[in-house]
Amino acid sequence: MLYPKAYFEKVQDITIQFLIKNKIKALVLDVDNTLIAKNKELSEEIISWAKEIRGQGVKLYILSNTNDKKKVTKIANTLKIPYAYFGMKPLKIGFKKVQKQLQEPFERLAIVGDQIFTDIIGGNRCKMFTILVDPIEEKEYWYTAWKRPIEKRIKKNITKEKK
Repeated sequence: MLYPKAYFEKVQDITIQFLIKNKIKALVLDVDNTLIAKNKELSEEIISWAKEIRGQGVKLYILSNTNDKKKVTKIANTLKIPYAYFGMKPLKIGFKKVQKQLQEPFERLAIVGDQIFTDIIGGNRCKMFTILVDPIEEKEYWYTAWKRPIEKRIKKNITKEKK
């Protein structure tokens, strides 16, 4: 439950070749510390990566736990992809909503996120392909910071994927 199927340094390291090899048709993306640093803008590198992945026929969808609709809407509109906010990860409800909208079986969906206790556990509970990425920055929300030492111990047992 705690371990992802793949582990990358950053979202942009996920390649179309990796997705094809693992039969992934859609990526479900977390926002905070996965796509953007706390209270920051999307980088040009993320925007280019998303455009390239979408151009290869892979569906993208944002599923964020934040209740800040304005922030998630802005990011989704910039990337030109659908979104859901207040996803309640690791509960299945948000994942099921996304799966229904994407019309792909869970086995062909991958969740990409920086947190084991929300993104990875939730994705594993739904039988999705789970991809862990390192957080963009060390600065955390108080409700995330307490989990990081536990996650660091788990990460020691995981080998990062190569580009």
